[in-house]
Amino acid sequence: MTIKTLTLTLAINLLIGFTNFVFCQDVKVTASYGSKNQEIQDIIDFQNIFIEKFNFASDSLIGKWFEVNIQEYKDGNLVNTTLIFDGSESDYFKIDSSEMSIKIFTDINDSNLITSIFGKRFRSKKMDFELTEDSKRYVLKDFFGSNDEIQVSLKQEFPILAIITPTLRKDGSSSYCEVVQSNIKPEELGKHFDIPHYFLITMKFK
Repeated sequence: MTIKTLTLTLAINLLIGFTNFVFCQDVKVTASYGSKNQEIQDIIDFQNIFIEKFNFASDSLIGKWFEVNIQEYKDGNLVNTTLIFDGSESDYFKIDSSEMSIKIFTDINDSNLITSIFGKRFRSKKMDFELTEDSKRYVLKDFFGSNDEIQVSLKQEFPILAIITPTLRKDGSSSYCEVVQSNIKPEELGKHFDIPHYFLITMKFK
């Protein structure tokens, strides 16, 4: 093998290794909503409770922890960030598999949003947030759109859910999906769609 051929081979191997490294930094996310039991789901809907299960898959998850926060926005500005769960507080919560899942529960009542996170080995405390708009206008939306799965970065914080009121169109109609399925950054939804109050639930691995 000539020096030129050896150099080319090493360069190709380095490129493949780098590509694989970059690819491994992505985590596949899928989600399922509510209960498979229709009667239970009817009760959940009647009580205005939302449940969404998120599944994460990547070999790079092994040995990591994860953190969940809820961000509150008013008039387009971030006014508060509240920690819901931080797994790095204990090795007990260290991810030991290439797959993991969490369930996010939200209860929207007359004046408050109550949320909690359920995992394989934990349940976070309930967090209570005051609503400034009519509670019936708030709904929970994810960022999948028409996709069955999405990819998120292992190295960056990412939004997984929004608790929003709809954007109002000029013809008087309103839309929730138009907000979360847009290409607008989640932290800029309030300013772009003139939404006075909303929440983002975010995650990050560390």
